[in-house]
Amino acid sequence: MDEQIAQAVRVFKQGGIVIFPTDTAFGIGCRMDDEQAVRRLFRIRKRPETQAVPVLIDSLEMIKEYIEPISNEVKQKLIAHYWPGALTIILPCHPEKVPVLVRGGTKTLGIRMPNHPVALELINAVGVPLLGPSANFHGDPTPYSFFEVNEELQEQVDYVLPGECFSKQPSTVIDCSIIPWEILRKGAVKVDF
Repeated sequence: MDEQIAQAVRVFKQGGIVIFPTDTAFGIGCRMDDEQAVRRLFRIRKRPETQAVPVLIDSLEMIKEYIEPISNEVKQKLIAHYWPGALTIILPCHPEKVPVLVRGGTKTLGIRMPNHPVALELINAVGVPLLGPSANFHGDPTPYSFFEVNEELQEQVDYVLPGECFSKQPSTVIDCSIIPWEILRKGAVKVDF
């Protein structure tokens, strides 16, 4: 494992906050299961507490205990086609297992499996879902290259992992907790279902 990645993993495991590249944009993250880190991440980003954040996973196995069983339709029409990739899927979750800030006070969770070797290596090595909002202050532009990551933001986190993003567009967000499904944000992936 690359030394910079290994250091980022150590910081995550200790409850720290890391800026890191994903396939879509630079993300800022912490362990999903560390409520103190989650609160700090919201404070740093100045994000409204009612706005849920997506979590990043490396496998369906990793998210199983946090969400309701995934329907075959979601698996066949979305996950099989678009994961790993730039598609965030909102699914019903077990609220008692997911910090209230992560789910924005709702009973759903936005989940994505990034198509980026570094992001996947980080998630896999930490062993729990990572928060994965874009590395910017709330309302500021999304950083698609390392040079676009605000220096003031970099100074407030515990580690910054440089790298490259591929698609340079936000993920597409689809809410599968409702029928019919609803596309909440059009992004890098054009979804047909």
